[in-house]
Amino acid sequence: MKITQIRNATIIVEYNNTKFLIDPWLMPKDYMEGFDSAVNSQIRQPRVDLPCQIKDIVNVDAVIVTHIHPDHWDEFAENALDKNIKIFIQSDFDKQYIESKGFTNTEILSLDGTKFNDITLYKTGTQHGKREIIKPLCESIGMPYDAMGVVFQATNEKTLYVAGDTIWCNEVKETLDKYNPEIIVLNACAATVLNGERLIMNIEDIKEVIKHAPTSTVIASHMDTVSHLTLTRKDLKEFKEENAVNDLLIPNDGESLSF
Repeated sequence: MKITQIRNATIIVEYNNTKFLIDPWLMPKDYMEGFDSAVNSQIRQPRVDLPCQIKDIVNVDAVIVTHIHPDHWDEFAENALDKNIKIFIQSDFDKQYIESKGFTNTEILSLDGTKFNDITLYKTGTQHGKREIIKPLCESIGMPYDAMGVVFQATNEKTLYVAGDTIWCNEVKETLDKYNPEIIVLNACAATVLNGERLIMNIEDIKEVIKHAPTSTVIASHMDTVSHLTLTRKDLKEFKEENAVNDLLIPNDGESLSF
């Protein structure tokens, strides 16, 4: 298994001889405004450039889109990806949206497992911020709330859990209990909306994951890129050093990790 951090939640997972691109956000630096409903809306995003060429990023066997928020899927991905490439999504809503962009080979992941190239992919639950608070906010601005995580399993690989856009919640705890993943990817920049609620994990959430899965290796993704971040790689590195958390990895954009 090899995991390459591209930028934000965009990663490439090479698993059991299959290459997956997850959440391709491929626009150039400063292309879009910050989110009006979130902190730091005056800062344009992405805050940083891609670490490599788009043509190299999209040279994969399949794509997984955890949800269609505009920092996880964009027009540059739509234009760069082959319209016949396999794309896994979470729902009928996302399927219809991506197919409206001309893609012809979409499939909704199943909670009970979806087979692909001798790999089983399991859709997992999330809370993209506290459901009772953030879901009405998303609906008020016409943006879908739900996101998914994904568990990867294969005979010759460690179990991988890409948690997706979520805070620490029962859905994450249940996934850890059910699958016991050796490798866990967390979106962890503590992106925050104007009411102070975070949409994804902060240090306290990461602590809960580490406490609940003490033998797993945790990888921090979704860092240093969106306008509404409130936690940086620097902050996480300081936390790691101060608490001697050896199994927390904080890759830079363009960096690959092999397991």
